[in-house]
Amino acid sequence: MKIIRSSTHLLILSLFLVSCQQKSETASPTYKSLTEAVYASGNVFPKNEYKVVANADGYLQQQLVNEGDVTKTNQLLFSLESLSQDARAEAAANIYRQSEANYSDNSPVLAELEVALRNARTKLENDSVNYFRYKALYDQNSASKADLERVELAYRTSKNDVSARQKAWGRTKNQLYVDLQNTRSNFRVNVREGDNYRIRSIEPARVYEVYKKVGELVRRGEALALLGNPNDVYLQLAVDETDFSKLKVDQEIVVKMDAYGDKVFKAKVTKIYPKLNKVDQSFRVDADFLGQTPDAYYGLTVEANIVISQNPKALTIPKAYLVGNDSVWVEEKGEKKKIKLQKGAENFELVEVKGGLNEKSVLVKE
Repeated sequence: MKIIRSSTHLLILSLFLVSCQQKSETASPTYKSLTEAVYASGNVFPKNEYKVVANADGYLQQQLVNEGDVTKTNQLLFSLESLSQDARAEAAANIYRQSEANYSDNSPVLAELEVALRNARTKLENDSVNYFRYKALYDQNSASKADLERVELAYRTSKNDVSARQKAWGRTKNQLYVDLQNTRSNFRVNVREGDNYRIRSIEPARVYEVYKKVGELVRRGEALALLGNPNDVYLQLAVDETDFSKLKVDQEIVVKMDAYGDKVFKAKVTKIYPKLNKVDQSFRVDADFLGQTPDAYYGLTVEANIVISQNPKALTIPKAYLVGNDSVWVEEKGEKKKIKLQKGAENFELVEVKGGLNEKSVLVKE
C-alpha cells in the first residue's frame, strides 16, 4: 500500500511539474535591436589574378621564381628550350646584318657597281673626245666617213652603257633597301617568336602556384604559374538563390575566417553576378574589405553575413514561436488560437512584427 501511495504521489508531482513547464513556455513581443543579414560563404583571392601561359611548345629550361616570390613588371619567370627556334633566329640575324651591310655607305655590292659606272663614264669621256675630234676632221675632209661612223658608234655605245649602269645602280640600291626591310621584319618576327620561349610577368605580382618543373614538356597555351596582386585582396562569396533579391551593391558585410580565429573584418558588396550557379543553386557576389585587410594568401575560407537592414528598435518575437511562414499561437482569455501576423525583417533568432501583435500579446507554442 505504501508503494502504491508513493507512486501516486510521484505521478501527481510529475504532472504538476509538466503543467508548470508548459505554462512557462510563453513569450510576448519585445522591442529589440534587429539586424537582418544574409549568410554567405566563400574565399579570399588576390586582385588582378592571372595565369602565365606558354605561347610555344618546348621543354622548361629555367624556373626563375618559386611560390611566394614577388615579381616586378616584365620580370623573366621561365624560359623554354627550342633548338630549332634558336637556329632560325640566328639565321635571321645573320641575314639582317648582311642586308644592313649591303645597303650601308660601304656596301660592297654598290661599291662594285659604282666602280663599273666610273669606268663606263671614263670610257664615255674618251669616246666623246674621239668622236668630236673625228667629226671636226670629217668636216675638214681630213677623215673618212667610215672612221667617223666607227667612233660615233663607240661614243653612242659608251653613252648607253653609262645610262644602263646608272639605272642598274639605282635598281640595285632600291632592291637592297627592300631586302633590308624584309630581313628586318623577318628578324623582328623571329625575335618575337623567341620571346614566346621566355615567359615574363605583366605587372608586380606574387607567385601563388607553379605548375611545371624544369625538364617538363610545356605545350602552347599551357599554364606555368598562377600570379596575383601581392598587396590587395577581395572576397568572392556564394549566396543562396532564395536570398539573391535582397542583395544590393555597397551593403556592409561582417566577415570571419578560420585562419584569424574570432577576429572580425568589415567589407562591402562591390559586384553582384546575375548568373545562377546550377551546381549549388547560388549566385556569386564580390566584395572589397573596409579598413584592415587579411594578408594576401590565396583561397582563405570565409563565412560572412551581408547586412540587409538594421533597426535599433524593432518589435520582435522569437523565431521559435513562428508557425509556418506567417502565423503564431496566442492565448486570449484562457483560450489558445492561431493568428496571422505581418512580418518585417528577420534573422536566425528573431522576427520583426509589423502588424497583428502588440507588446501585451501572449505567445504560446503549438
